[in-house]
Amino acid sequence: MAGMSGAAALVPQLRDDGIERMLDTVARAGARPAHVLATDEDFWAEIQRAFTLDRTLINLNNGGVCPSPRVVLDAQRRYLEFSNQAPVYHMWRILEPEVETVRRELAHEFGCDSEELAITRNASEALEICQLGVPLERGDEVLTTDQDYGRMLTTWDQRARREGIVVRQVRFQTPAPSARALVQLFERAITPRTKVLHFCHITNLSGQIFPVRDICRMARARGIQTIVDGAHAFAHFPFTSADLECDYYGTSLHKWLLAPIGTGFLFVRRERIRALWPLMAAPPSMDDDIRKFEEIGTHPAAHHNAIAEALAFHRAIGGERKIARLRYLRDRWMRRLEGQPGVRLHTSFDPTMAGGLANVGLDGVEPGALTEHLWKTQRIIVTPIGHPDCTGIRVTPNVYTTLREIDLFAETMEQVIARGLPT
Repeated sequence: MAGMSGAAALVPQLRDDGIERMLDTVARAGARPAHVLATDEDFWAEIQRAFTLDRTLINLNNGGVCPSPRVVLDAQRRYLEFSNQAPVYHMWRILEPEVETVRRELAHEFGCDSEELAITRNASEALEICQLGVPLERGDEVLTTDQDYGRMLTTWDQRARREGIVVRQVRFQTPAPSARALVQLFERAITPRTKVLHFCHITNLSGQIFPVRDICRMARARGIQTIVDGAHAFAHFPFTSADLECDYYGTSLHKWLLAPIGTGFLFVRRERIRALWPLMAAPPSMDDDIRKFEEIGTHPAAHHNAIAEALAFHRAIGGERKIARLRYLRDRWMRRLEGQPGVRLHTSFDPTMAGGLANVGLDGVEPGALTEHLWKTQRIIVTPIGHPDCTGIRVTPNVYTTLREIDLFAETMEQVIARGLPT
């Protein structure tokens, strides 16, 4: 195990969870490349101390919702307490206007204009604004995949039943043979009636990263709009809107950004704002205003304001350092299981094709039963995936995950590979 230069005692402790201490820790790590720092357990131990966690269980389901570091939780608590003293003044008059600072900083991180970014409660809300708001006529086609998020497929299905649009799903292999194959998947399925492509930046089932820019360029050349589900991508690995070139992008911030639960954002390309209907009604005066997508009624300002602390925490670690660590943790267990009898890895080792989210299946072992076994024997939390093209369990560590936790998961999986599940 690599160590930081100097004794661990000299490294600032993050027990008080100050961003300044985090920056000092990063500074002491020096200018070492991200892939080298990914193996430095002293460095990551300091990051781990920034969280208040239940270490009696091993959370390898960070693809669902993640705990926030203490600095974020403390900020949220402060804002809630301040709001509660006089909500009509403290929350509406003082805290709520600060959402504009959060909007500005999120837009800076995503690489778009702040007037193209709406703050939502999650990726589902952001994406449903697009799905239900984009103008379509009876017979118009929407092209998506059968591995897109269930709620988003349900949304398109409802619109098909209600308005007579046509929704078509394409299948793809996991892991995909190449990025080009994913572009061709859509290219071959487009018809003269196709008006929208809807697909994941990174899928929640197997962690497949899609070549978003190539697909969006192909679609735009044909006059087709693109909606990208970025629920698992933002703050998972580095990119900006210029790397995507999509028309609409929705994400959750309570996943990889570690922001408060119930936060997300929607990006709408400026020239698309006017034609996109909001999910909840807004007056005509807001037709060109990105804030029309935030007209949801009374809501706690504390949740979205504390996004600022989550951004500061993320930036202190650094996006390249973060994804290098996540891939290091992923590779640690995937390389150990790779090639063993009956093991099916549905996630690529190629860094352009996958991040820290991965899927593994065992021949003859039902994912739900395996999930239950991991929980009952080691209190390891994973997610069962029943899709026929990636049947297995989804494993998603985070920056606070320890090597011991990863190794215990791999050991338990090896026992199941060797002996099967107990009867």
